[in-house]
Amino acid sequence: MSRMTPFSSPLLLGFDSVEKTLERIAKGGDGYPPYNIERVRARDGGTDGCDAGGLIRITLAVAGFLPEDLEVTVEENQLLIKGRQSDEGEREYLHRGIAARQFQKCFLLADGMRVIGAELKNGLLLIDLAKPEPERIVRRIEIAVND
Repeated sequence: MSRMTPFSSPLLLGFDSVEKTLERIAKGGDGYPPYNIERVRARDGGTDGCDAGGLIRITLAVAGFLPEDLEVTVEENQLLIKGRQSDEGEREYLHRGIAARQFQKCFLLADGMRVIGAELKNGLLLIDLAKPEPERIVRRIEIAVND
């Protein structure tokens, strides 16, 4: 018996990688660290090439992490955020409720999205993204006649 998926329509051509990516995202999903994704106004009135909706900001709660404990990279269309805290062996805990944790968050970016910058402020990692206005391209395809 074959499995029916939203991308199995014969009208959707070349979306195999999108389907695999969605399956991978559905399987993952550690909730640490908590994060928000919001739309914010462009800082310079939209001259950075983003659409009228402004910027997209990802905010991660990373209290206890130093800037050198965090790494933000973009590879192809994936934004990868890694955090690694070192466990200090010098301390003697009477109670330990805050663990030194590692995390890795991956966000899939649409074509054309670009990272404007990242800032660590009050225990929050702010990552700003811009989505440029898409160009509307109409291209006429000539039909060859073979008689």
